[in-house]
Amino acid sequence: MIDFTYEGRDLEAMSFAQKYHEWILSLFRPFLGKRIAEVGAGSGSFTELLLNEGVEELVAVEPSKEMYPLLVRRMQGDARVMCRNGFFGDESVAYPEHFDSIVYVNVLEHVEDDAGELRHVYAALAPGGTVCIFVPALSWLYSEYDASIGHHRRYGKKQLSKLVRDAGFEVATLGYFDMVGVLAWLLIVKLLKKSPSAGSVGIYDNVIVPVERIIESMVRAPLGKNLFIVGRKPA
Repeated sequence: MIDFTYEGRDLEAMSFAQKYHEWILSLFRPFLGKRIAEVGAGSGSFTELLLNEGVEELVAVEPSKEMYPLLVRRMQGDARVMCRNGFFGDESVAYPEHFDSIVYVNVLEHVEDDAGELRHVYAALAPGGTVCIFVPALSWLYSEYDASIGHHRRYGKKQLSKLVRDAGFEVATLGYFDMVGVLAWLLIVKLLKKSPSAGSVGIYDNVIVPVERIIESMVRAPLGKNLFIVGRKPA
């Protein structure tokens, strides 16, 4: 078992964001295949949603020794799921050109060598396969909280697009996500230096997210707290 210490404070708070996760999934749904790897699965909140998408096989990779037992417990009994305690770069060697889709939700920002990570992804995807990535956006929103939970960066739109293209992928879709979150993060997290709590996340998820999701489905967000991108490996 890999000794990777990660308390998961951000994951603990975000585990209350069911509607937020469902919104993210809706953006990736058209690009998901039957054989999926989820990298940085944490305690399995997003994994559970993926399993409702007609998945035949799901490899859930989590490096943290704190999070991994929670993931295993949550996935217990589902024969479609294989949980792995390690880093995807190590695990991917066993899966050459195997997966239809590989998913990173709030994970790539934790990886110091993100370009190297995507090279492993490219090698593990079948031709025509997709990598679905969701990350924090806007470098000027980077805060002490980001640093405290192991974020190496927040991404710019051009930066993320170039990263994916340089790894050999074609960009299938790219956009900002969560316009309201920009102001909330700037005021509460960056300026007031407060950490997101389960309570505040729950309120945001139940009050703001449903309305914001409708708006952003009709009008492309010009800015957002996060970015999503789907890269496709040429067939």
